[in-house]
Amino acid sequence: QVQLVEAGGGLVQAGGSLRLSCAASGRTFSTYDMGWFRQAPGKEREFVAGLGSIRVSIYYAGFAKGRFTISRDNAKNTVYLQMNSLKPEDTAVYYCAAGLRRDLVSRASSYDYWGQGTQVTVSS
Repeated sequence: QVQLVEAGGGLVQAGGSLRLSCAASGRTFSTYDMGWFRQAPGKEREFVAGLGSIRVSIYYAGFAKGRFTISRDNAKNTVYLQMNSLKPEDTAVYYCAAGLRRDLVSRASSYDYWGQGTQVTVSS
């Protein structure tokens, strides 16, 4: 199994940047599909970005394109989400996810393991 721990959240002004990290346990990290999701209070969890491990593929939600970048460092068992040009509507708890379902990386049901989340707050 995989244990995921997110870090890097915080308070930032609109237009600023944050880099989230997701540290994973286990030796099979490189075989997992990895994704980032977010959830604002009273809202449904939504897909942010994902990396497929079988094929070299990267997927972003529309709001993330051009602003967010997902990457992984298999040697460090870590996935990152670089967020630039942040907006107040980006405020949410951000979750890292890992899975072996080999389904669409944008679907929450494709993932088996989830981190505890890290809070991102963007002020205007």
